[in-house]
Amino acid sequence: MNSGDRVTAQHWARFAWVAMFLSQGVAWGETTVIGVIGDYGAAYKGGVWFSNEQAVANLVRSWNPDFIMTVGDNNYPNNEASNIDTNIGQFYHEYIYPYLGTYGAGATSNRFFPTIGNHDWALGYYGTNGLTPYLDYFTLPGNERYYNYRYGNVEIFAVASDQIEPDGATATSIQAMWLSNALAASTATWRLVYFHESPYSSGALHGTQTQQSTNMLWPFKEWGAALILAGHDHLYERVETNDLTYFVNGLGGDRIDSFYSQPTAGSQVRYNATYGAQRIDATETNLTVRFINITNEVIDTYTLEVAPARLTPRLTSNQIVVRIAGTSGRSYLTEASTNLVYWSPISTNLIEGGPATVTDDRLRNARFYRARLWR
Repeated sequence: MNSGDRVTAQHWARFAWVAMFLSQGVAWGETTVIGVIGDYGAAYKGGVWFSNEQAVANLVRSWNPDFIMTVGDNNYPNNEASNIDTNIGQFYHEYIYPYLGTYGAGATSNRFFPTIGNHDWALGYYGTNGLTPYLDYFTLPGNERYYNYRYGNVEIFAVASDQIEPDGATATSIQAMWLSNALAASTATWRLVYFHESPYSSGALHGTQTQQSTNMLWPFKEWGAALILAGHDHLYERVETNDLTYFVNGLGGDRIDSFYSQPTAGSQVRYNATYGAQRIDATETNLTVRFINITNEVIDTYTLEVAPARLTPRLTSNQIVVRIAGTSGRSYLTEASTNLVYWSPISTNLIEGGPATVTDDRLRNARFYRARLWR
C-alpha cells in the first residue's frame, strides 16, 4: 500500500477478506427447467395418436419443468372447441391457469405458454372456426397471439408466424417491431424466440426447399435472440445459420414426416425415428437444450455458455476499483453490500475489448461486491 492509500488497518483487513471472497466466484440463481413440445394436439383421433401424445406428456412431466412452451399446432384438425380439451387439457391441465376443462385441477398460476400453429388459426382450408377456441381456452400475456414472459433468468417471446396474423408476420410488420423492442428491453440472461413455421428445415413437406416460411427471415440475432424454436415439420432438426441456431421440434404426437433428400444448409442434426420433446436447462451462465425421445434417449445436446463475471478489487487513494472480466458483448450489473444480504446497484458495464472497471469511493464500511449478467 503506497502513501496515498490512507485507510485504517481494520478497513484494509476487511477489504483483503472481500478480495479473497470474490476470487472464489459465485453462482447466482438456480436452474430453470423448460419443456418444449410441438405439433402435438392430435389425441382427438384416439388410438395410437392418443398414445403418442400421452408418451410425450409423460416424458415432459418427468422433468418437473418450471413451465412448458409449445411451438404450435396445439389443436388438430381445425381448432374446434369440441377437441381442444381432449387435445391439450387431458395431458397438460396441471400447467394451465385458469384451467376451464374437465380433466382435473389446473395450475395455481399459468405455466403453459403456447404459440399459434397453422391448424390453430383454422382459417381458409383449415376450417371456419378461426382463432376463437384457442383464445377462449388460454389466458396468456399481451394480446395472446404474440407475447413475452419472464421466469428467472429466461425470457420467452412467442411470435405468430402465419401471414394470417393481423399485425403481420414480415420483418417490418407491427408484430416484428414489437419483438425488436421487447428483446431490446429485456434484461434476461437468455432470450428465447419461438413460433411455428421455421424458415430453415430439411423437412420434405414444409422445409426450406418449399420456400413456405420466407416471411420469418427476421434479424433475430441482431435483435438479441439467443436461439429460435419452431415446429411445423413433424421431425427434429438443429440448423445453424446466420450466426444463430434454429430448432425444428414437431414430434409431439401427430404423424412423423420425412426429410428432403438434400439437407438444408447449416443442418447439424436430423431425427425422425419416434416422438419426443426438448428439455431446456438454464442457469445464469449456461443454457443447455436437449432433444429426448419417448424412450428417454438423448438425441441431441446443444449448449450456450456465458462467462460469469470475474472480479478483481484493488484499493487506490481511498477508493475501491473493481476490475470486471466476462464475456465480450454482454453487460454485467455490479452490486455492493455491507452484509451480503442487501445489495445496491453501482454500475452496469458492457464488456467490450477488455475488462471494465467500476470505482467505489464509499469506504466507510466494509463492502462486498458481486456482478451478474444484465444483457
